Amino acid sequence: MSDATARVDAWLWAVRIYKTRSLATAACRAGHVRVGGEKAKAAQPVRPGDEVRVRINGFDKILVVRQTISKRVGAALVAASVDDQTPPPPPRELTAFVPTRDRGAGRPTKRDRRNIEKLRGRYDDYEGV
Repeated sequence: MSDATARVDAWLWAVRIYKTRSLATAACRAGHVRVGGEKAKAAQPVRPGDEVRVRINGFDKILVVRQTISKRVGAALVAASVDDQTPPPPPRELTAFVPTRDRGAGRPTKRDRRNIEKLRGRYDDYEGV
């Protein structure tokens, strides 16, 4: 490969989006990586100026390739290789609250299940426990 291109999985690993190259390859296979709006395979080349969108934890990270690198380098060179255009995350007040049970709490009781259904909006006519 010439200096003007790099594999998208190697570039994502080199700019520290993924901890290992195999994780970057798996993300490409799963369809979490897009280059120029199209789903990218792991071996797809990226060039300076390409927009790479990566879905991590349910949010898209928008990256623009400034320089192609295929090996891990120092943090200063990483900053010169990528332009992060990701918008700031929404405030916590606007994100949905997902109730969770304590680990090891066991199977929900009948009362717990009724409360869960009540939270989900089912059993509107249910009066009490």
